[in-house]
Amino acid sequence: MPVPTLQQLFPVLQLAVGPVILISGIGLLLLSMNNRFGRTVDRARVLAADLRAAITDDDRIRCQRQIDILARRAELLRRAITLASLSILFVALLIGTIFIAALLRIEVAWALALLFVACMGCLIASLIAFIQDVTQSLIALRLELGL
Repeated sequence: MPVPTLQQLFPVLQLAVGPVILISGIGLLLLSMNNRFGRTVDRARVLAADLRAAITDDDRIRCQRQIDILARRAELLRRAITLASLSILFVALLIGTIFIAALLRIEVAWALALLFVACMGCLIASLIAFIQDVTQSLIALRLELGL
């Protein structure tokens, strides 16, 4: 089986550019999620210290409710980060499959479609978890402000 020439690989490179851009975009989303996760964990630690130092039952209840919300948020963000990371993994597999198929000159359209659908499914699920985190953060804000 002859190795493809550089001229024959140019269309393959053009085909792989789209998924590479997808990795970049999801990477920026992951950066945002990781920052939110870190801030959530840090805030939970502060509230745990406040809970231990609380004098009144009202303060203890308020701190505990905030901690409960932060625990839910941390779980949602962990899920969102995991799913976004899986999405990037599927994109990387997609790119690898494109090149292997081009080098071996085999037809794998079904595999490419399956990898792309898996990537988008994970990305959608990740964004849903991220939206749920934002909703939980607004609930915590309302609780803190007494609204």
